Amino acid sequence: MGKWLTELDQLLRGEHTRKDDLRAGRVGLPARRLAVLGIALGLVYGAGMGLFAATGGREHAWRHLVASAAKLPLLFGLTLLVTFPSLYVFAALANSRLRVRETLRLLVAAITVMLGVLASFAPVTVFFTLSTDSYRFMLLLNVVFCGLAGLVGLGFLFRAVNLVFPDEAGAEEGRRARRIFRVWLLLFGVVGAQMAWILKPFVGNPQLPFAWVRDSRGSSFFEFVLRSITDNWR
Repeated sequence: MGKWLTELDQLLRGEHTRKDDLRAGRVGLPARRLAVLGIALGLVYGAGMGLFAATGGREHAWRHLVASAAKLPLLFGLTLLVTFPSLYVFAALANSRLRVRETLRLLVAAITVMLGVLASFAPVTVFFTLSTDSYRFMLLLNVVFCGLAGLVGLGFLFRAVNLVFPDEAGAEEGRRARRIFRVWLLLFGVVGAQMAWILKPFVGNPQLPFAWVRDSRGSSFFEFVLRSITDNWR
């Protein structure tokens, strides 16, 4: 256990993404260990999300825990699967020094950072789960935590991109590459949000019967957010 936490600590401190290595196209990340660690961290926070619907002696309580714990790592894995081809094409167009394997390692690292941030929020999520019955509040709280984790992880990735494409290596080339990566980061966020909508519920509405997933084809995450905002302003 200590070894895995050491790997996470080194990743968060930037010891796996040194400037000289990235500028040379080298990413010396233990991708497999980080992937396993990311799954474990996702299970921790996912279980914290599912705890809300599992409290109070509700029916099928254990299913809420298992479903949320399993779906959170799946959410990030599927988002990576959908968006990785476009990232590599964008990186190749920008003349990135990172090849397929190095690019994938860097993305696994960024996702592990996101899941590490989420796991750090797990005690807060459990605290509010045990102190409130408001489903809307818990849903909003988890959306905020996921958004913060996403910003931190994408910030980690973008800092690495800045090292791969430094200004002194060609100001125009560096700016063009960073613009391309900004577009992809936006794509990753959009796909991730919609993927979460497809895999819902995560928190679990205690007033609804248990379901592993609910039919989401008639709407989208962004339609839901817009409707929630307009309803609150009426």
